[in-house]
Amino acid sequence: MGLREAKKERTREALIEAALRLFEEKGYERTTVAQIAAAAQLSTRTFFLHFPAKEDVLLADSAPRVELGVAALAERRPGEGPARALLRAIGAMVADASGKDLPSGVAAARTRLVATEPAVQARLLQRMATAQTALAEALHRAYPDELDAVSAAAVTGAAIGAVSSAAVAALRQGQTPEQVRAAMLRAPATAAAHLTE
Repeated sequence: MGLREAKKERTREALIEAALRLFEEKGYERTTVAQIAAAAQLSTRTFFLHFPAKEDVLLADSAPRVELGVAALAERRPGEGPARALLRAIGAMVADASGKDLPSGVAAARTRLVATEPAVQARLLQRMATAQTALAEALHRAYPDELDAVSAAAVTGAAIGAVSSAAVAALRQGQTPEQVRAAMLRAPATAAAHLTE
């Protein structure tokens, strides 16, 4: 990472940390973008250079995380079937979340706020739909002879839904980042096993 990228990353982290602290202290609804920027000793303009809206602070790494998954699917390995490739892609995405969202507290804050804040819930659903579409299209491109577009969407939706639901349940139980990560990685296989019984 170059100096410019490192500075951008530090700025984003400062904004995220300030937002999480203010959401906890003042509540999500009563926290403004201007207050987040001021708490991070930055301008409101700088905030908007990094995030389009307040709720996006909670979803900061979602786009690059999806890109990781898409790239993993594009690197189809010899003899690897669609299910194994999708699990490998999800593993890359979970590893990224485990390194950022879980230890920083972003994942836990997002889980709490999705239950109470319609704006956060709407943005998360929008991001999830976009992510599932991108991953399903990448899976279909990697396996056009084995999965049609509808099947790729169904498989991807089931796997991503299982991972997301497991993460939310584990976070609500107050599990450690390591336990949440393990739950996320187990989720697709668990769901598949129970659906085929």
